[in-house]
Amino acid sequence: MADMTSMPKSTTVLIVGAGPAGLAAALSLLHHGFRNFVVVDAVEQGENTSRALVIHAATLEALDTIDCGEEIAAKGTKARSINIGNRSSKLFSANFSSLDKHTRHPYALIIPQILTEYILGEKFKNYGVTVHRPCKVASLKMNENDSDFTDVIFEDGKTITAKYVIGADGARSVVRQMAGIGFTDPKTGEKGDRVTNLAQMVLADIVYEGRDNSELEFLVTMSPESFFLSIPMPNSFNDLLAKNGQEVKGQICRIGAGVPLMEGEIPHSPSKEYLQNLVDRFGPIILSSDASVNPSFRSVRIKEVIWTTRFRTHFAIADKVFTRLGREELQGATVAADDSIMKRGGIILLIGDAAHIQSPAGGQGMNLGIRDGIFLGHALIKHINATASQPSSVDADYILHEFAEERHGRALEVIAFSENLVSLLGMQDKKISWLFPISATTVRDWVMWLSGKLGFMRARVAWATSALRRR
Repeated sequence: MADMTSMPKSTTVLIVGAGPAGLAAALSLLHHGFRNFVVVDAVEQGENTSRALVIHAATLEALDTIDCGEEIAAKGTKARSINIGNRSSKLFSANFSSLDKHTRHPYALIIPQILTEYILGEKFKNYGVTVHRPCKVASLKMNENDSDFTDVIFEDGKTITAKYVIGADGARSVVRQMAGIGFTDPKTGEKGDRVTNLAQMVLADIVYEGRDNSELEFLVTMSPESFFLSIPMPNSFNDLLAKNGQEVKGQICRIGAGVPLMEGEIPHSPSKEYLQNLVDRFGPIILSSDASVNPSFRSVRIKEVIWTTRFRTHFAIADKVFTRLGREELQGATVAADDSIMKRGGIILLIGDAAHIQSPAGGQGMNLGIRDGIFLGHALIKHINATASQPSSVDADYILHEFAEERHGRALEVIAFSENLVSLLGMQDKKISWLFPISATTVRDWVMWLSGKLGFMRARVAWATSALRRR
């Protein structure tokens, strides 16, 4: 970790945020041999929490391009299938092994975000570069001496000047706000929450007792009121916690559940009893603490709670992920004819949650952010080289416009995919109509059961989830 005193007064690229997206962008630049950048983060090392848990094939392929894929894959669990069912039976299994014709990563990699960040951070350190912490951005302004540069002012009053400012600072991005970029729900156009059956969720890392580790698997469970997931974590997570002074014995599992809004707000720090109640109400009966209900005739209970978080499900996307501070954005990918009509102002770019947020359904958010960062590194190198070699009368911003348009389109696709999963997993238990007095959840379960019998449907779901079509 480096503090503010060691930070230079100016740099070509400033990356604000050292989460997965920001680190991926920095590593992409380093992979191309570019080192004139600075990375800052608002929090101390170790203060980050972990929500994301899965890295998909498209993201691993992107990580391969910057020589990070193998290191991350080696620390995770390679899930060849994901089982989806109701509380009493399995209905559908997505078959990731079917992806072997399309990728060298035919699986969903189970690895907690905190471990992913640790691996990327260690790779970053191996290049001899450090993250400056804690450095919280307060404002941005156009540099008085050169309008192509931006002055970034921190809360302690210190300033760094940069030609490119990358906002990788999360859903409440200061960079985005200071650049005046809107951030709204793509469907409603509003800033507020969209009410869904999974509008509020709780996640927790726990250890079960009463069930053998070999019996634990990746389970997604649908119920009439909510949905529940239980995922065994890789042993490498235990190793990381021990390295940080928190030794945990036993198989750690990530559990998650939607909590109906009618039940009120989720407690700030959910207790073991609160979480156990969610498992018993919404989880599969094979994890029930009631031995008379559990088909194994054993009581499976939460033995230890390691970490919890609660959050509201949001859908939002930035109006644009590329602009120049203080100027109208050039429309399209045109080339300016002369200096009088060239667009000026420091370059602002957004990636990760600063550019888009969605439900965690499908595990797409962090994946999209990592790919944003890696592909931005490629685009930045092209733009830096173009502006260095071309006459000043030629506008190379079309490179960044093309990047921005592509990533915006990918974000809209991921949000739509996440919305569809939320609608499926959080379907309300309502009658279809008075003519057909059967519940919608019953029909859903029948359809999923039938689809699960068809190999091509199991492969199709794996393909959609892998993001190989929308990298």
